[in-house]
Amino acid sequence: MMHYLLRDDQWERIEELLPGKASDRGVTALDNRKFVEAVLWIARTGAPWRDLPDFYGHWHRVYVRYSRWSHKGVWLTIMEELSKEADFEQLMSDGSIVRVHQHGAAKKKSKMQAMGKSRGGLTTKIHAAVDALGNPVRLLLTLGLASEYDQAEALLDGFTPSQVLADKGYDSDAFVESIQSVGAEAVIPSRRNRLEPRPLDRHVYKDRNLVERFFQKLKQFRRIATRYERLAKNYQSMLSLVSAVIWLA
Repeated sequence: MMHYLLRDDQWERIEELLPGKASDRGVTALDNRKFVEAVLWIARTGAPWRDLPDFYGHWHRVYVRYSRWSHKGVWLTIMEELSKEADFEQLMSDGSIVRVHQHGAAKKKSKMQAMGKSRGGLTTKIHAAVDALGNPVRLLLTLGLASEYDQAEALLDGFTPSQVLADKGYDSDAFVESIQSVGAEAVIPSRRNRLEPRPLDRHVYKDRNLVERFFQKLKQFRRIATRYERLAKNYQSMLSLVSAVIWLA
């Protein structure tokens, strides 16, 4: 018997966001739920696609469909639609490094796959912004050793929170000014070498733990905690799907 990871009410929230609806052109998809559950099984277990249980369908057809939806941006659209309900009283950002499994290592001449060499091997860094409830609103990928500050403004772009919370790795005059330009308050500790440290509301700053807890939830899915996908787009899609599940929880 198939075990569903999504409850019926959770499935109903995303069902109309998927291709193959009766109103869409082409063939109506009758097995979207089984397909999404198959991808979630892969995400949760971290198993190779070839080990997908038979009742989910042939592994290669499931993988090809997953990859096709990745290129069409379907998985990202699901997360973006759910994140329209975000609470922007606060926005918190942080980054987390994941190791790239040897099966996910891209070819030497391959570029733009968000993998970088470190002492421990190839790594990727996930940059995340979450709302006041700890739900993800934006996810970006870079090389594992990339600075978190380099993606700071990209995480904030288009959002108008009341407060932005981040650790001292995001402390810079330029980023603080960009936060203030949208009418938000920067709750960011000052670096030790800052000549004139900014005041910090430490009570508010405690809420930043929500972004750290978000990463903990992400990494409960083994295919997120370790990167197996060679293509950055496919790994980003896996992140988007798991983030959507966190929204639905």
